[in-house]
Amino acid sequence: MIEWLGSFLQWFFIIYVLCMNLGYLTLNISSLLSILKYMQTRNFESFVGISADFMPPISILVPAFNEENTIETTVRSLLQLDYPQFEVLVINDGSKDRTLQTLIAAFDFQPFPEAYRVRVPIKQPIKGIYCSAEHVNLRIVDKENGGKADSLNAGINACRYPLFCCVDADSILQRESLKRVVKPFMEDPRTVASGGTVRIANGCTVKGGFLVNVSLPSNFLALVQIVEYLRAFLFGRLGWSPFNALLIISGTFGVFHKETVISAGAYRTDTIGEDMELVVRLHRHLRLTGKPYRITFVPDPVCFTEAPEDIKVLRNQRIRWQQGLSESLSVNIALLFNRRAGVVGWFAFPFMVIFEWMGPIIEFGGYLFMIVGLIFDMISLQGFMAFFILSVSLSMLISVTALMLEEMSFHVYKGVKNILLLFLVTIVENLGYRQLNSYWRLIGLYRWARGKEGKWGDMNRSGSWGQNQTHINKKTPGQFSS
Repeated sequence: MIEWLGSFLQWFFIIYVLCMNLGYLTLNISSLLSILKYMQTRNFESFVGISADFMPPISILVPAFNEENTIETTVRSLLQLDYPQFEVLVINDGSKDRTLQTLIAAFDFQPFPEAYRVRVPIKQPIKGIYCSAEHVNLRIVDKENGGKADSLNAGINACRYPLFCCVDADSILQRESLKRVVKPFMEDPRTVASGGTVRIANGCTVKGGFLVNVSLPSNFLALVQIVEYLRAFLFGRLGWSPFNALLIISGTFGVFHKETVISAGAYRTDTIGEDMELVVRLHRHLRLTGKPYRITFVPDPVCFTEAPEDIKVLRNQRIRWQQGLSESLSVNIALLFNRRAGVVGWFAFPFMVIFEWMGPIIEFGGYLFMIVGLIFDMISLQGFMAFFILSVSLSMLISVTALMLEEMSFHVYKGVKNILLLFLVTIVENLGYRQLNSYWRLIGLYRWARGKEGKWGDMNRSGSWGQNQTHINKKTPGQFSS
């Protein structure tokens, strides 16, 4: 009986790993075809240009809690965007540092008695609204602390334009990013959401709101996250986008149609993964009501954000992400195999359930079983080696393919030295870091199963990529960051 069980589990884990990586490789192929097509149209647009007359006005929402070290740089970055008509709305979510004072001093904000229309309920009250005397398109909504989702809902109530873009307070947009991420709304009136690529700001140089140099960070954890972000955006999200089955738009950089979001109930304040939950709920809401729509990923618009360089902070972030993923999928489970759900309900959602939501249990359980099984002669050495070689080699292949897609398309990281270093990271990350990440995700899954309230923990923001950003900014439990 034990021998049969050992043989069954051995083959189960091997087949699971094989199916998971074959699924990722299929997304790779979809991404490759998409990016080749996109690069052709991108080059044409660069030649003929895009008429500003057709670009819809957009509100940029920047939720901020204790972001005094990075908020000025981020706002200056947003003000220099190459876009015909937009406003920047910073939502100060009860910051306990000098976030509000820093903004007032930098942009000459004055209190403004503006009417505030509540279309989306918010948990915490508004304390005041400020307008900049220097920039007519720059405002602050100052409110009591209620969390990121509550801040975004407050911003939706205050924004003036039909589209809104969410940007984290420690992020930098490239000048053309807004034009490109809005393009799907101009091409297809059914578009309700569009997301762009997020990259790591660590190691980069920003002066006066302009990204002046893109470099690799010296910190190993930040380097590993560069590869992770390439893998997540350049084949994960790009692979699902052509099928209108994209389930994630990063809360760091995404554009939404305001009225559609309001009709779906806006952001939920009782989940830690409010960005993914909103996108999944939009799919469910629009699919089940039979309304035509598009949710799109555009690989070219780039937002640079600061990544954790401390292992404790990184651990907390990955635990939160898994807990948020679990919440997002569980509350929208009606989408799974629904007859109206199409590709998103019959392929994307099950893929996320099997390989992302339940993945930590099977992945970490597989590693543990193979080691214990070998020690107690439950499995053969050949089976043990087959599992680890298959798991590690296919994971390396996927990471290398993501790097190759980057080099074939946008080539952000210049120089042979940088490419070789990233190639080395794609190999090394699968020899310990990936397994550690599975363990962190398992903790997040356990916390969700226990019904524990999600907490953001202590988040350190050095802001070293910005000009004159040298302080340490500490988040407090229950608050948000990217």
